[in-house]
Amino acid sequence: MYTSSDVRWCCCEHTFEKSRQPRLMGIVNVTPDSFSDGGAFFSTDAAVQQALDLASHGAEILDIGGESTRPGSLPVAADEEIRRVIPVIREVRKHSRQAISVDTTKAQVARKALEVGANIINDISGLTFDVEMVAVARDYKAGVIINHIQGTPQTMQHNPVYTDVVQEVFDFFERRINQLIDGGISAESICLDPGIGFGKTAAHNLSLLRAIPHFQKLGRPLLVGHSRKRFLKQLTGRDVNEREYGTLGVSLALAQLGVDFLRIHDVAAHRDSLLAYSAVALNIDPEQPLQ
Repeated sequence: MYTSSDVRWCCCEHTFEKSRQPRLMGIVNVTPDSFSDGGAFFSTDAAVQQALDLASHGAEILDIGGESTRPGSLPVAADEEIRRVIPVIREVRKHSRQAISVDTTKAQVARKALEVGANIINDISGLTFDVEMVAVARDYKAGVIINHIQGTPQTMQHNPVYTDVVQEVFDFFERRINQLIDGGISAESICLDPGIGFGKTAAHNLSLLRAIPHFQKLGRPLLVGHSRKRFLKQLTGRDVNEREYGTLGVSLALAQLGVDFLRIHDVAAHRDSLLAYSAVALNIDPEQPLQ
């Protein structure tokens, strides 16, 4: 296993070294029905502009998806998902050198996205829903984000139950890392996401967030996608369009715990908050590189 200072994430031609503060992944939902911003960036032009805006605000990864995975959402056919995301990825790649991740569980979508310039496969199923996904990731040497989910988006919030959520997610990660390595994927291509809100109660989510140091024992970078999610309503009482402050609070706590990547909607607010946090708590000069 790697030590924490050695951890790097290799995603095609992009390599992310360990940083002293989290790197930011900006969310671009090319969907009519995502839980937070569904429909806002459904057109190609709007999605491309949003991606470029997020890059200018400090996102080092642009996460582009064409299928909502909110609780209860219905699947989207592969050809429709391709129609939504491929023009966006192609156009963003013309104007940005930032890493691009495609948020999909379908190998057909992932392959086309990698062909037009994506670098990362962000798969909520941990590359389990589509048996061809491992081969696609291996063939393109793509970065992969292994998300934990209990059930499917249609069923995941129907009374999720664990004996020990932290240990069960840890065991899933350990098992899946070994399976992917056996399938020809480099360990350095793998990033881990505990799957906040994917088959978890608010209590499960909080347990997983507090356990970031435990997951670091796996020796792979950690990504958390908690932005505006439902457990924040239980913490703050706020509706989805009022959860940015709650999101920021969790993000700063995760920065203190040493998480590597944050998948978030409001990149500018996170960039400024993390710069201020790092200047005070970590004595990082904001004028200097973060590595």
